[in-house]
Amino acid sequence: MSLGFAALVAIVSFGCTQPNDTTLAQKPAKYEFAAQPSWQDEFDYAGKPDPKKWSYDLGDHGWGNNELQNYTDQIENAKVENGHLVIEAIKGKSGKADYSSARLVSKGKGDFTYGKFEIRAKLPKGRGTWPAIWMLATGNSYGNKGWPDNGEIDIMEHVGFDQNRVHGNIHTKAFNHAIKTNKGDNVVVETVSEEFHIYSCEWTPESVKILLDGKDYFTFNKEAGYEWTQWPFDKPFHLILNMAVGGNWGGQKGVDDSIFPQKMEVDYVRVYPLVEKK
Repeated sequence: MSLGFAALVAIVSFGCTQPNDTTLAQKPAKYEFAAQPSWQDEFDYAGKPDPKKWSYDLGDHGWGNNELQNYTDQIENAKVENGHLVIEAIKGKSGKADYSSARLVSKGKGDFTYGKFEIRAKLPKGRGTWPAIWMLATGNSYGNKGWPDNGEIDIMEHVGFDQNRVHGNIHTKAFNHAIKTNKGDNVVVETVSEEFHIYSCEWTPESVKILLDGKDYFTFNKEAGYEWTQWPFDKPFHLILNMAVGGNWGGQKGVDDSIFPQKMEVDYVRVYPLVEKK
């Protein structure tokens, strides 16, 4: 073998042993969240919620859960005062319903793909209340173009008949409560109606994590082989803040009319964007 040929073989062999792009791509990505929020409402004003950040879902049609309230855009049901957003459920005729409340949505004004979501809130108390802090897909990208195909992330749900417990869940076409396969967990906390707590979600391309006061109690990971039916969480979602009355879950033990009015108070909503560490 000539020296020139041997040198050429050595060069080719050395080149073949170098890490290729595929090998490098297999290194797990690491994520963190920005130190400052990219979208927030501190509720440091008074009156109706900021129309640049919030819209209203309206109606008294039961919302797919046989709920008993009419959602309105009236200031009696959603107002900002003393540095807090107040969503108030009131007993009284409203539309075809016997209760009124509010459901605020950031759709079209705050839509997010991944990030850390922090909401500091104090919850209502009493049998029949059903407050929630949650997220739905802003568009219809998958399946039948509706729920649950495009996904749902429940950062906080609480039902008044089970006072000392809060819940975090996800819903997808494959995993949802309608077919008894939903993924979620709950945590006991005895001061949800007496004190403010921070309800959080940390959403990355690899997982959805639900936290209470900075401690995670439920994580849903994107497993190998998952398709959109298991993991539709790669499109923009928006925030929803609401308080229902009664319904399939909130009304399981009936509604105590003596408790009304009831309030969910929100101190702030902050969204921190995802930053990928190289």
